[in-house]
Amino acid sequence: MKNTIALNHKNLVDITDRIPCPAYDRDGLTAGMVHIGVGGFHRAHQAYYTDNLLEKYGVSEWGICGIGLREGDRKIHDVLKNQDGLYTLIVKHPDGKIESKIMGPLIDFLLGVDNPAAVIDRMAHPDTKIVSLTITEGGYNFTASTGDFDFDNPDIQHEFQDPGNPKTVYGFLTASLKKRRDGGLPAFTVMSCDNIQHNGDVAHDMVLAFAKRQDAVLAEWIEREVSFPNTMVDRITPVTTQADIDYLRDTYGIKDGWPVTCEPFIQWVVEDKFSNGRPEFEKVGVQFVPDVKPYEKMKLRLLNAGHSVLGILGAIHGHKTINACMVDETFVTYLRAFMDKEASPVLDAVQGIDLDGYKDSLVARFSNPNIKDSVSRICSESSAKLPKFLIATIEENLAQEGSIQYATLVIAAWCYYSDKAIDKNQRPIKIIDAMNEKLHQAAEQTKSDPLAFIRQENLFGNLAQNERFVKVYTDMVQKIYENTNIKKYMENMI
Repeated sequence: MKNTIALNHKNLVDITDRIPCPAYDRDGLTAGMVHIGVGGFHRAHQAYYTDNLLEKYGVSEWGICGIGLREGDRKIHDVLKNQDGLYTLIVKHPDGKIESKIMGPLIDFLLGVDNPAAVIDRMAHPDTKIVSLTITEGGYNFTASTGDFDFDNPDIQHEFQDPGNPKTVYGFLTASLKKRRDGGLPAFTVMSCDNIQHNGDVAHDMVLAFAKRQDAVLAEWIEREVSFPNTMVDRITPVTTQADIDYLRDTYGIKDGWPVTCEPFIQWVVEDKFSNGRPEFEKVGVQFVPDVKPYEKMKLRLLNAGHSVLGILGAIHGHKTINACMVDETFVTYLRAFMDKEASPVLDAVQGIDLDGYKDSLVARFSNPNIKDSVSRICSESSAKLPKFLIATIEENLAQEGSIQYATLVIAAWCYYSDKAIDKNQRPIKIIDAMNEKLHQAAEQTKSDPLAFIRQENLFGNLAQNERFVKVYTDMVQKIYENTNIKKYMENMI
């Protein structure tokens, strides 16, 4: 067994004989991009494309400075600072092949909770051309049913009173853009990489809503100068496990505190509108298009919604991972029925995409036995995901008299999941959701009021007033409470 070497910049000279490492000059990189929300997905996706570009074309001005705004970002910050921004990307293929590489585009990492001024200065620096975001659906601070900015958020109220000491992405963006404007610098691009339909438009609307309330003159400058391209991002990236850390130690003799695992598939579609230049990502496979909306709708309504279909139903049945769901023929058939009969009919035409082929690829990707994406990760923050991924599909099918039964069973199961937090074998389910308490309070009233859960208008809009939906939902939720054998109901529908 090889002696174990800690992953950091000075040890690369020894590590490079064991595993592929960056061949470009990391010391010569400048941070043309600042990224808020450095998690596994960013490191497997945007940072992967950036590493590829740096490796092949040596563009030194497009390094990445990571930003964490929350106390919860401290652990990843500390690990990556100790490793000089280096980490291992472990790509797991369905046939068992594993490809590992040390990634080097992250050249700095700042914590907003420790030093807000340093983060503002970094974003306001002339080198910064793009500020990108993976802050999750819940980070955009809007009400799901209306899309309106939540001005009642205490952190937002704090920022109106003390703009020099921001806490949210909006306070940091406006403070740094103000500094750029006052210094005569061009605006940076704000590039959302989150799973939200029209993510750039949402970022634009939320930033402007905040800025108009805080500084109307600055808001006019942002409206005029800042670009917010819509993007569609895709790569399944499960939570890193101790087994992944042990694999690197045992196979390569490398001590990496937080590697990233992912599937081989990757896609990024971006609207080509930038305020202040951009990397030539098209050289490494990124698609730049005039309108990304059909692509993102396809992905959100098929991949992301499909994940939630498997996740919620799988959690109640007792499956622990997505690939375990896909070994179960009932789940495979049900997923495909949902995609074919409910999701596909409400999609727009997508140029250059074979929709049946795309759905086939999703089945294959979900089935990858080496990814083992946990059901709990997929179900996390469902209150932020389902309104955009699934409930919107129900609403559109109601409007055009389409099928709603497959998606509605998921909503009924979500109610039971939120109420009982146990699977059909009485084993506890760990729920991770910012709205968990509210979801539970609404769901536990179901036996006395079958519509209590869907009366949450911030999530479900007016579905509780739709006679057709209410009939289907009420029947399903009552059956689940009587007998939690969710697989039986799935089999009856397929």
